[in-house]
Amino acid sequence: MPACTNPAVHTSMDSLSPDARVLAICVARIGDTLLATPALRALRDAVPRGSLTVLAHPKRRALLEHLPFIDHLGSIDKYSASWRGRLPGKHYDWGVVYGEDEALLRYALRISRHVVAQRQHDASLNRRLDRMIVPATELQIAVDARLEFATAIGATPMGRALSYRVTVEEQAQARTRLRALLPGAARFVGLQLQSFPSKAYRDWPVENFRSLAQRLLRQDGVGIVVLGGPESTRIGEDFARQVSTQFPGRVASLAGRTALREGAAIIGELDLYVGVDTGPTHLAGALGVPMVALYHCRHRGRWLAPLEHPALSVIEHPAPDASCGNDTPMADIPLELVAHAAEERLARAKGPQ
Repeated sequence: MPACTNPAVHTSMDSLSPDARVLAICVARIGDTLLATPALRALRDAVPRGSLTVLAHPKRRALLEHLPFIDHLGSIDKYSASWRGRLPGKHYDWGVVYGEDEALLRYALRISRHVVAQRQHDASLNRRLDRMIVPATELQIAVDARLEFATAIGATPMGRALSYRVTVEEQAQARTRLRALLPGAARFVGLQLQSFPSKAYRDWPVENFRSLAQRLLRQDGVGIVVLGGPESTRIGEDFARQVSTQFPGRVASLAGRTALREGAAIIGELDLYVGVDTGPTHLAGALGVPMVALYHCRHRGRWLAPLEHPALSVIEHPAPDASCGNDTPMADIPLELVAHAAEERLARAKGPQ
């Protein structure tokens, strides 16, 4: 769910100076890491003579590689944080800590002169914060919630679009791989069939994705690649095999077969991305590819969908918020609605013939 926060001054009235050294700690899943990139961009812009160091989860650090507004990139988790930063001295003027993990906050307090973080359960920790982000009573746009950590110390937002950078080498490798996988395709469509297992209620029925694929494949030159992590390997292979019986050589699965940055580069080469609300959908949003994103009523697109995206169709679950629960089926999103949006986006993305 998107964070529900509003900034509140806790103790110090100090703000960022142009030469400040800033540390941002963002240990989170793929989507939450990308949702913080507008805030990281704002922090770096606020310190033109300073620097921005970012520490991310070891498995998600790759998401932030090559971003021009990050001067130093490293990794941390709650286990390593407990023993790091024990030598005397403050290495940073400001520490910005996302999340509620106490070990990460204590690490930031050890090495930063000032710290901004979400309100903690430990009152003694809250008293040590220079800015405390206090939970609000209403939901807000996820990017804006994360931007508040930056604006609370004087940074000005530099837009709300998500950021990700594919290298020239990664782009070339992705193009080569797609063309080898689907040699007859002139346009590539990526399908993200699943969210992560703990939020499987966000998954649209596989049979609906199958009908969508069959409909798109009736267009000349369309090839379909199934995306996803290791948990989607079997379903991706089954999907590709079943659809290939009608459209041989025009659908393949890369689910579970790409590293994080390899998969992101593949997404960047798509003519259309269609997926449920999960990490790769945030990646597609950061890359600006034409996309159709499906959102469950517990996780609305109006809170989570990519902002300032040039070619996005948001498909919201039709159930009212008041009657929505984990058992509200994504099957209630009509196939025709998704198919129409996908066909429209694909037509707009079509290059010169």
